[in-house]
Amino acid sequence: MAGDQDREPNRDETARRAAVRDTYDRIATHFASTREYAWPEVESFVDAHASADRLSDGVGLDLGCGNCRHAELLAADCESVVGLDVSRGLLETGRERASERAFDVELVQGDAATLPLAENSVDVAVYVATLHHLPTRAARRASLDELARVLAPDGRALVSAWSTAHDRFDATEGFDTTVEWTLPGGEPVDRFYHIYAPDEFEADLAASDLALREWELSSGNCYATAAGAGPTG
Repeated sequence: MAGDQDREPNRDETARRAAVRDTYDRIATHFASTREYAWPEVESFVDAHASADRLSDGVGLDLGCGNCRHAELLAADCESVVGLDVSRGLLETGRERASERAFDVELVQGDAATLPLAENSVDVAVYVATLHHLPTRAARRASLDELARVLAPDGRALVSAWSTAHDRFDATEGFDTTVEWTLPGGEPVDRFYHIYAPDEFEADLAASDLALREWELSSGNCYATAAGAGPTG
């Protein structure tokens, strides 16, 4: 694991991460309105790992929660759920969804690379469609190590990122890009993405403090199931 000094973002990285936050604050309401349903891959993971009796008093984490569509899945099985996102605007859409659908989630504004959560405090985590928005490899790797830190010894996490395997891309190596989001009035807003090559995704997971259990490609995304850094059964 990198030392604390190595993890401190420089001024340029801080500005880039703030730009990602500001982008999602700007598009939050419209973006959330297009994210109604949970992804099938997340539903399968939650069915497999969050429906155990042991989670009736466990903690779930939706990291990069957006409008909390996946926190809602976790809330059905976990005693408590934390929804964390860097965007206050997206957290507001999550608050509205939780109120409308009557599920409980503790919403936290925070950075995926410096989680404001205690060590070994999370039993099951969903970290989907967020890793690829962190603008540097150092931040992405730090976020994976942070996820490992907060997972309980027998906890599990699902991690996903957009991949070069998607039909949209003609590349074999990972790369940085922007993808336009068009607001209702027609205004385009650029969103940062790091598009992972599948072997790069596997390598970053393997080099992190997470214990990689399995990974696959599905619908143009890389998905990995991982455990925390502690001993597992």
